[in-house]
Amino acid sequence: MKKWLTIGLLLAGLTSYSQNEEIDLEQFAERLFQVQDEDISYEDIYESLLLYYSNKLNLNKVEPDELASLYVLNPAQLSSFFSYRDRFGDFLSIYELQAIPEMDLETIRLLQPFVTVEESLTDNRPLLKRIVEEENNYFLLRYSRRLEEQIGYTPALPLDTTFTRDGSGNIIDTTTTAPTRYAGSPNKIYGRFRTSHRDDFSLGFTFEKDNGERFGFENGQYGFDFYSFHLLLENKLGFDKIMLGDFQLQVGQGIVFGAGFNAGKGAETVNTAKRNSIGLRSYTSVLESGFFRGAGLTRKQGDFELTVFYSHLNQDGNIQTDTTFSDFEEFVNSIQNTGFHRTPSELASKDQIQEQSIGAVVQYQPHRRLTIGVSGLNSQYSRPLQRKPNNYNQFEFKGDRNFITSAYANYTWQNFTFFGEAARSKSGGIGAVGGLVASLSRTVDMAMVLRNYDRDFHSFYGNAFSENSRNINETGTYWGLSIKPNRRHKLNVYYDRFKFPWLKYQTEAPSVGSEWLARYSHFPSREVTLYAQMRQQNRQVTIADENLNVLTDQIKRNFIFNIDYTLKPWLKLKTKVQSSTQNEGEEFTKGFAIIQDVNFDVWKLKFNTRMALFETDNFDNAQYVYESDVLYAFSIPAYFGTGVRSYAMVRYDPIRNVSFWLRYARFSYRNQETVGSGLDLAEGDTSSEVKAMLRIKF
Repeated sequence: MKKWLTIGLLLAGLTSYSQNEEIDLEQFAERLFQVQDEDISYEDIYESLLLYYSNKLNLNKVEPDELASLYVLNPAQLSSFFSYRDRFGDFLSIYELQAIPEMDLETIRLLQPFVTVEESLTDNRPLLKRIVEEENNYFLLRYSRRLEEQIGYTPALPLDTTFTRDGSGNIIDTTTTAPTRYAGSPNKIYGRFRTSHRDDFSLGFTFEKDNGERFGFENGQYGFDFYSFHLLLENKLGFDKIMLGDFQLQVGQGIVFGAGFNAGKGAETVNTAKRNSIGLRSYTSVLESGFFRGAGLTRKQGDFELTVFYSHLNQDGNIQTDTTFSDFEEFVNSIQNTGFHRTPSELASKDQIQEQSIGAVVQYQPHRRLTIGVSGLNSQYSRPLQRKPNNYNQFEFKGDRNFITSAYANYTWQNFTFFGEAARSKSGGIGAVGGLVASLSRTVDMAMVLRNYDRDFHSFYGNAFSENSRNINETGTYWGLSIKPNRRHKLNVYYDRFKFPWLKYQTEAPSVGSEWLARYSHFPSREVTLYAQMRQQNRQVTIADENLNVLTDQIKRNFIFNIDYTLKPWLKLKTKVQSSTQNEGEEFTKGFAIIQDVNFDVWKLKFNTRMALFETDNFDNAQYVYESDVLYAFSIPAYFGTGVRSYAMVRYDPIRNVSFWLRYARFSYRNQETVGSGLDLAEGDTSSEVKAMLRIKF
């Protein structure tokens, strides 16, 4: 009775928030990421957010790694949460979170869209009936295209047939080759269906045709260019998880299996430093690489958990036969992960290499504070891989088989969590990462991460903490700090020092670098939030100095000021100014963008609009800016050149369980006669896109 009375009193603190309210993923992501970065896989991150959003974590059953993987709670809050649940039992309401000493209202509001409180009731209905009658389901269909005509979609010019004679008087046909064109239409079509119930099942399929890809039933194609399917059964037939179709794994610190929501360095400087083990998870993205296709099983027995899987996946790659630098008669220089199959060369590379993978993870968890595990992955390719040799890539993977093994551990002591993982690939190269996250007081959190990846370390599905986009040829030390003296002020900072012991692309010598970020956030009221952020990157690159190539420092600085304010419940404004500068040798370049958003509701219509002005000296100073998009989509275009960016989007819910979105976006450039390059080139000074989406809940 006393617990219910407490919840009743706490309810008043969150009455303004509805748990059914759809999360502003743009705002949530901006809290975690520095935004102005082209190296982050935003689509993977966005898909992971959506996975948690559509399958909320049950606070009464959630495990520490699952809850930590949202990157919302600090170590002290995680410790307090589980101590509270152990002491008082199951949560009766989500509002009971306010009774936990370390929790504050802002943290709870960030957490709410991803969690729920459910009773553990046994559903004795047949599985098929539960799937058919599940309320948590949706089907969506999305269409988009660029409106200007691009060269890739214009009719090919006729052949210019000419003849000439060689020195012996023989006639030679010098007919020019017909120019390349895209095989399909400029329409992009995407569809997805999913139905799921946490701790029971998940069933879904996805299909997609990219711009320029053909839709047809020839040459082994069945309609769309890409299909994905998954079926996940939980707590069935003596297994904790049975996975069929497309899936990923996230284990340890992500050196071997690094799928999922790995934010890395960003505006959240502490909680994102540590990866979390969540094991097998469904794959629902349209990215056509970085996943497994086959079957996986997970079974817990006492304190031990075993996961095994098998995968057979077709990958894209250009077949090479140049034996001047290769020992192989036929090989692939690299696996292509763009997923585009539009031109003859892209179509020729489709499914040219088959990858078979066998993997296993054994994890031991005697209690919640300690986790120890080992993992292994063996990958076999139907054709060997070998890059064309040059100075910087001579230690890259070569051959038709790679295997990698690792050991990892996490240990929590009070408000300190220590973590680490070390791995060895077939080449003998070592990859290792370790560190800690800690709450030093109620107002100060910190993180430290050390990492070392050898120049010959090869992990194809890893995504551990690093400066590089891949875990290879890097050592570094990261420090992160978060200070929140009260609910109105917060300061996040990090400093990262790294070294590349071997050559890199565009860096023809071993090099060093550093990076730091500082973000101050202020919450003067529920209606107004603002932050100011600065980041500086110091790297070394190779430039030509007379007749020599020499290393020089490249210093890039990014600045952001953002304010969100709610004038009325139906009217919200956002103003943002961001800029960058870059020093490279004696060259100085810069860029900026000024952005104004106006979002408002009228009747059953919800509008999102933007007007932005931008000017950049070059692409190195492109301004990466989040944009509101249709549900389950993301948009982070690069603003570069000189011009105006604008968009307008409307959402309409005509009846219950049916929603429709329409979005129009446009770049207007100054002093440009064409936009784009190659087959994407279009005449004129504009680039505009229309997008429409329909969602139906059954």
